[in-house]
Amino acid sequence: MRARQASAWVESPAGARLVRLYRRSSRVELMHRALGFAALGFVALMPLLIVIAAVSPVEYGGFGQWVSSAMGLSGQSERTVKRLFAPSLRVLSSTDALGLAIVCVFGQTFASSVQTGYEKIWDLPPRMLHRLWQQVLWLAALTGVFYAETFISHIPAPWTGVVRALLWTLLFWWGPWVLLGRRVSWRALLPGAVLTTLGMIGLLGFSKLVFTSMVVSTAATYGSVGTVLTVVTWMVAVGFVFFGGALLGEQCRRDSLGG
Repeated sequence: MRARQASAWVESPAGARLVRLYRRSSRVELMHRALGFAALGFVALMPLLIVIAAVSPVEYGGFGQWVSSAMGLSGQSERTVKRLFAPSLRVLSSTDALGLAIVCVFGQTFASSVQTGYEKIWDLPPRMLHRLWQQVLWLAALTGVFYAETFISHIPAPWTGVVRALLWTLLFWWGPWVLLGRRVSWRALLPGAVLTTLGMIGLLGFSKLVFTSMVVSTAATYGSVGTVLTVVTWMVAVGFVFFGGALLGEQCRRDSLGG
């Protein structure tokens, strides 16, 4: 009886869509890409952003403020993360030309990983031409979003969520368009941008409820290592939403086309 019910559900339109989505997420290796997003984000993107934050003429609290604002932290948890990524003039004095070049290459590696993930989701072959400038442009936009996040937190409460949602939607809409070399239309990319933004809003709420207390407890138990592990765990969740939203949007396009 249960087997027949399960078979009937799988053959239903909703069940068939979920099965296709599961199979596509397996082919794209969604969880693997989320883990790679977190690993590369921590070892490749963060050093670049730390240097950019250190040389910024704008007074906003440094890279620690970027991370705490993105995670929605406040109080003790915010102070803990800021202390972990406390700005230091030694960053500038110890970063020579070679070191800066290496940091830039690391940041480009992260952007390349994101670009490859989008190409897998949309079943597009990689293009070697123009890849570098696409990645640099996307990294610049991502850095701009981090800057904007800091100032968004000072906007009156009723408008904070609206401005943040518009900013994220623009990034998740424009970003794939650039990284995919304009091979996917704006209209096709819009559902993925909206779904990714909704996922990020949900993750922000979850982060305020869970990661805020987790940062404090792990820091008290394990010190700075505990804070790092919490931030990396949050980045895994961001990577899952990042690619999962794009995958859901692409599946919506397939369903609308009957594919």
